[in-house]
Amino acid sequence: MTNSEMTNPTPIEEPKTLATKLEPYVSFIGPMAMILAIGLFMAIAEPARYFRFSNINQILLDAALYMPMAMAMTFVITQRGIDLSIGSVAALSAIIMAFLIKQYGFPAPVAALIALSLGALMGLINGLVITKFKVPDLIGTLAMDLVYRGFALVIAKGLVLARFPDMVTEIGRGQALYFIPTPVVIGLITLAIGYYVLTSTHFGRYTIAIGSNPEASEMTGVDVDRHRIYAYVLMGTMAALAGIMLMGKLNAIQATSAPYFNLHVIAAVVVGGTSLFGGRASIIGSLAGVLLLSMMINALVTLRIEFFWQSVASGVVIIFSVALYTWLQKKDRDGSGGLSAILANPTNSKTFRLAVLIIGILIALLAIGAGFSGEVKPSG
Repeated sequence: MTNSEMTNPTPIEEPKTLATKLEPYVSFIGPMAMILAIGLFMAIAEPARYFRFSNINQILLDAALYMPMAMAMTFVITQRGIDLSIGSVAALSAIIMAFLIKQYGFPAPVAALIALSLGALMGLINGLVITKFKVPDLIGTLAMDLVYRGFALVIAKGLVLARFPDMVTEIGRGQALYFIPTPVVIGLITLAIGYYVLTSTHFGRYTIAIGSNPEASEMTGVDVDRHRIYAYVLMGTMAALAGIMLMGKLNAIQATSAPYFNLHVIAAVVVGGTSLFGGRASIIGSLAGVLLLSMMINALVTLRIEFFWQSVASGVVIIFSVALYTWLQKKDRDGSGGLSAILANPTNSKTFRLAVLIIGILIALLAIGAGFSGEVKPSG
């Protein structure tokens, strides 16, 4: 053995524990565990209604509508951005497509391409407002949401446009592969493309870098503004695609459609583990988040719980998920040794008790909602 080897011995790696091995997959394991919990609960409460083929198909159709937008929103949020205009972008794009088909006789494929291009243009406008006019993402996209929704109302003039060609309804509710709905195929394809872009291209690596440290990224030669615009263009295009899918699903569209797209998509992405503080993304986690929210809402409907209590449950789940991921990331930044050290630290017991309390409150609210969800009998 040489002197250098004696003075600088090779460090021996400690064996990894199960918690350490699972740490990179927390963003995916979290929502999947909640999906499993919902499945087990419904298997006891309403197995016949919840697990019948038509209901599973409905859950997939509901989830598919948000898959393209969740993919694009993952890029936007990873870059420390946010887009609150996607509902209006979807509605306006679909309204334009509907008018092109119904009043001007455009073929459905041509009208769809124009709608997607319009969505990309609105995403470009959002990106320019944020990067060139230096308007914060939250304010800029909220203002543009009002603009796009206003245009949709002006163009539609209160009309409900319905009965579109078969191609449009096929996109929204068709069956592509025997029992797999066409929207699910479209959604999974967009997610697969997003996963490849995030993990295997310069744009994906720059997205992570910009979210981690925009100033450092700019100093290394990354055009931060240009890549942020790219993300918003992608977001606008996917919102337009979702608008087309919604129009095909309902076989109708109006200017007030898709009012809660933004909150649902942001919730799914954040629940899936993408950090609101940037720098951490998970396309697979976003897919799990979309499925989780669709399963949860469908379960509440199956249990005949009123819509208002569904909103309460969704809000509590979102708050709990964001708080959990924020806490885990803070412990990481503080150098606490990762998930395994966090779970082994006795000083964190208060936080765990708080989490259990929140879950208990959610269950209590659901029970109260179920108690008040019966039919109201007319008086007299």
